[in-house]
Amino acid sequence: MANQTAETTCCIVGGGPAGMMLGYLLARAGVAVTVLEKHKDFNRDFRGDTVHPSTLEVMYELGLLDDFLKVPHQRLNSVGGVIGGFEFKAADFSRLPTHCKFVALMPQWDFLDFLSDAARQFPGFTLRMENEAVELIADTGRVRGVVAHTPEGEVDVIADLVVGCDGRHSRTRQAGGFEVQEFGVPIDVLWFRLSRVGNDPEQLFGNISYGKVLILIPRGDYFQAGMVIRKGSFEQIQQSGLEAFREDIRRIAPYLGERVNELHDWHQVKLLSVQINRLRRWHRPGLLCIGDAAHAMSPAGGVGINLAIQDAVATANILGEALRQGRVTDALLARVQQRREFPTKATQWVQVQAHKAFEAIFRNPGPATAPWQVKVAFGIPGVQHLTARLVGVGVLPEHVAAAKQPAVCPVPKLARIAIAAGLGLAGIAIGLRLLRKARKPSFGWS
Repeated sequence: MANQTAETTCCIVGGGPAGMMLGYLLARAGVAVTVLEKHKDFNRDFRGDTVHPSTLEVMYELGLLDDFLKVPHQRLNSVGGVIGGFEFKAADFSRLPTHCKFVALMPQWDFLDFLSDAARQFPGFTLRMENEAVELIADTGRVRGVVAHTPEGEVDVIADLVVGCDGRHSRTRQAGGFEVQEFGVPIDVLWFRLSRVGNDPEQLFGNISYGKVLILIPRGDYFQAGMVIRKGSFEQIQQSGLEAFREDIRRIAPYLGERVNELHDWHQVKLLSVQINRLRRWHRPGLLCIGDAAHAMSPAGGVGINLAIQDAVATANILGEALRQGRVTDALLARVQQRREFPTKATQWVQVQAHKAFEAIFRNPGPATAPWQVKVAFGIPGVQHLTARLVGVGVLPEHVAAAKQPAVCPVPKLARIAIAAGLGLAGIAIGLRLLRKARKPSFGWS
């Protein structure tokens, strides 16, 4: 029996942040677009839930910000951490050149529901849930669409362009035969929930001690907690028993007290196998990959979602008119990669350097003492604002084409971006290098 057939101009595989934002932007530009999402809803736990100022600025440019901020969320005006007993503020967003000088913490399913609802106002937008792309349709060397598995059977979705937005385990990029460059990562993350009470501190940059890093992200009445561990050590941790794991948490953050007993089964703990990789080439005729499908990011800094959103904005800016006119060329697909490859490489470089610091942390199973270099670095005036620029806005932020650029948030000139990014990356590299050199026992990192 022949498959059913659906036709569109652009088929987006994956209804995550990159896919939904690209779908919205293309539909807004008058392009017929179909988004395929393999799940029946967006409700999955322990996904990245930080919406950075750069993404909030995109929402402002689209005229969606006021309604978006009505969705329940928490706001972080700054983020900090603890090394042993030394508390520090790592980033202060109060001086960012954006309308929103904070990070919004919002469950990703709420973010995606909001975007999909907003996109449905455009007649060219179609969202097909429980449609899993399982195969590419190709003819004479060009991708012409995808085969989607649905509850009603197989569907051939024919399109002028297929965009893979299906994450770090992308079947689209695998089917496209793309070469993946892997960069070694020494960490994994264990995600779990713990209740939150009173004035519990928020430590997105981590509470570092006893050879581990505990991240606590506030979610109203609970924490989304992450324990950074040595890569591949989860099985060993499980063998030591859940009580030992609970004691590790309590030892790092004593104020959690008996709340660690809320963890009574390993099924409550989810392993994220951290990866950093990127495609050497993001496209082939009729096919483009963006977001995690093109470059898997570490959770360090929580920038993965926002980098994916930036990819979507750049893709819509470059390809929107060509898709309307039916003239997408390989050269235009290459322009997307050329536009987004530098910020991807720069961000991944910073994450790789940060991971090297974790190796020093893992070597010290005892109480940590902050190196003097760290104390000096975070005491330098302006460091927290520079870090906020790198984390909150990023390298080469994108703006929606044809959107009015307000005076409060001008498009930065390339020279200013390069200088700011260069200074920031150099500063982080120097700081991390000093951190790794601080191996005397008095520093607590040996």
